[in-house]
Amino acid sequence: MADVALDTRLDTRPDTHPDTRRRVRRLGPGKRIPFSRGIGPLLLIAVWALASAAGRLDPRVLPAPWSVVDTGWQLWQAGTLGPDLAISLQRAAEGFAIGLVAGVVLALLAGLSRVGAAIIDGNVQINRALPILGMIPLFILWLGIGETFKISIIAIAVYIPIYINTSSALAAIDRRFVELAETLGLSRWEFLRQVVIPGALPGFFTGLRLGVTSAWLALVVVEEVNATSGLGYLMYQQATYGLIDSVVVGLAIYGIWGFASDLIVRLIERRVLSWRRTLAD
Repeated sequence: MADVALDTRLDTRPDTHPDTRRRVRRLGPGKRIPFSRGIGPLLLIAVWALASAAGRLDPRVLPAPWSVVDTGWQLWQAGTLGPDLAISLQRAAEGFAIGLVAGVVLALLAGLSRVGAAIIDGNVQINRALPILGMIPLFILWLGIGETFKISIIAIAVYIPIYINTSSALAAIDRRFVELAETLGLSRWEFLRQVVIPGALPGFFTGLRLGVTSAWLALVVVEEVNATSGLGYLMYQQATYGLIDSVVVGLAIYGIWGFASDLIVRLIERRVLSWRRTLAD
């Protein structure tokens, strides 16, 4: 009987055979490829260029990439594109900063206090269910059509994903870590620094990536509604005259901004969370 029990214990131990380890490693994405995030967009541009050169794309529907680049350069030299880009970046930055602070503060209040969760979480979920386009008329009545209205809409679009993901990460912190902190007699600040912040950071960065994307999406919306400046306004004006090249220039710029900002957040996340080992490492 003792031999049977011993065999059973041995059978339940993890297999450390080299072949098994190699099979497990192959479940992950494998070795990291430098600049891999840009491969997909470059392939898409290449297909677009080949289809345009072969005459498969009607330039009245989607102009060729070189035509878009030439139009963008002309708009820049004419002094039309530069000021609108600066205004759009300022709106996005201000709205993103406000949304970031609001999302983090509300998540901490709701995640660290049952009273805070009871007061805050339900209201955020209601706000989350309301479409931004449906809120615009009300905000125009409240705030007018100036910059305050535009920045407020961007901030709302940003704070929701940051709050949702950060508060979810806080709620998912293992209770055993809390009990261990109490056993060790950690102060409130030490508890926040050693348990809460490391536990919440992965969710926070996920929300941050979604928040950056939401900022650009909201920017497009607010700049096409009662705006007199900005990249979205420029696109709307050019579309009125049927200048599809200029519209695609604006879309390309929004895409570049979105890709670059997401890449920056990923790099910061990788550096801040360098202690964490994942399949992507």
